[in-house]
Amino acid sequence: MNFLVLGSGGREHAISWKLSQSKIVNKLFVAPGNPGTASIAENINIGVEEFEKLASFCLERSVDIVVVGPEVPLVKGVKDFFKAKESTKHICIVGPDKVGAQLEGSKDFSKNFMFKYGIPTAASRTFLSSELEDGLKYLETHSLPIVLKADGLAAGKGVIIAEDLKTAKETLIDMLAHSKFGEASSKVVIEQFLKGIEMSSFVLCDGESYTILPEAKDYKRIGEQDTGLNTGGMGAISPVPFADQAFLDKVEQKVVIPTIEGLKKEGIEYTGFLFIGLMNYNGEPYVIEYNARMGDPETEVVFPRITSDVGELFKAVADKQLKNFKIEVDPRTASTIVLVSGGYPEDYEKGFEISGIDAAENVHVFHSGTGLKEGKLINTGGRVITVTGFGKDIRDAIAKSNKAAETITWNKRYYRRDIGLDLLKYEK
Repeated sequence: MNFLVLGSGGREHAISWKLSQSKIVNKLFVAPGNPGTASIAENINIGVEEFEKLASFCLERSVDIVVVGPEVPLVKGVKDFFKAKESTKHICIVGPDKVGAQLEGSKDFSKNFMFKYGIPTAASRTFLSSELEDGLKYLETHSLPIVLKADGLAAGKGVIIAEDLKTAKETLIDMLAHSKFGEASSKVVIEQFLKGIEMSSFVLCDGESYTILPEAKDYKRIGEQDTGLNTGGMGAISPVPFADQAFLDKVEQKVVIPTIEGLKKEGIEYTGFLFIGLMNYNGEPYVIEYNARMGDPETEVVFPRITSDVGELFKAVADKQLKNFKIEVDPRTASTIVLVSGGYPEDYEKGFEISGIDAAENVHVFHSGTGLKEGKLINTGGRVITVTGFGKDIRDAIAKSNKAAETITWNKRYYRRDIGLDLLKYEK
């Protein structure tokens, strides 16, 4: 079978790397890809939103399955585009259609969906820009801290936790009146703050059944001890030691099954990944958010743990046979650290030569924001390289990933050295 992976980051590199090991993959393409994917697949210079070009390419090269990495093409309807054409509707798109992608594309849509189907989540209200005054009054009646979420896509940065009323009001004004996140914050969800510890659950759906992938805990803040600005993600750990089987069973019964059944009742044939951001709140799972694709850097810690043939896994999605697919997982702990450009998530410099990748031992190295200039590997983005190490426990895994992170360097390179340390107290 021929596969096309859409995207250019570490998530897509990790998925492509696993697909490159599959016995059923004949040709593997990545669009647009990066220097890392170029070593294991054929990069295609087509953007993830160039649907017409993608469709033509799939027909020319007899692509059977398209795995969609990022959220933007899903929210903009890449699956709908393929399914609307007689010539391309046979191609399996691993990703939901435009309606299903609203679970990520609209916080308001997802909250209403959760309320409708009894899925545990924080209490919330949504305000439009025309309702700014009502929103400000609502804040005055709310307990603190409080969470403000841009309704639309904001590259993982549209969530603000306000510790005091002044900050909450300023944030709401910035979002609704000053378009802090552009069109994404034309609506704002104001949500109850749940105190607990976060983790993420990942589900792969074929429209009828599902399989649960390994869980992970990611680290969003730029600074150690979870301080500073939100980022797209600075690292991740899998498995999550506080998520014992009893808790994971609760996640499946109280969250996963009602979500899948709710989608069916809404007439949404959901095919693809469902990322469920969870809060362990007094031992109970509460949904913070849905995403309509795998996370990044969670993919780089989850997919290396999958020992099953990933090509076969996606074929089971295409054939609607996930119920018969038994996923196998490496029981060891995996630790992922993201190396970023200095200054990220704000302004940063590009074009510095990267060194040390060949010297990094006992890890998998995934490219995110890298490029080639005059034959040299350089940084081209905020999040640049991800390293994933395996160990018998968290301490062992993070020692390997930290050592590799130290080895790979470029001018002003930065990474968090405390990924996973907060979980040591939960290990048995």
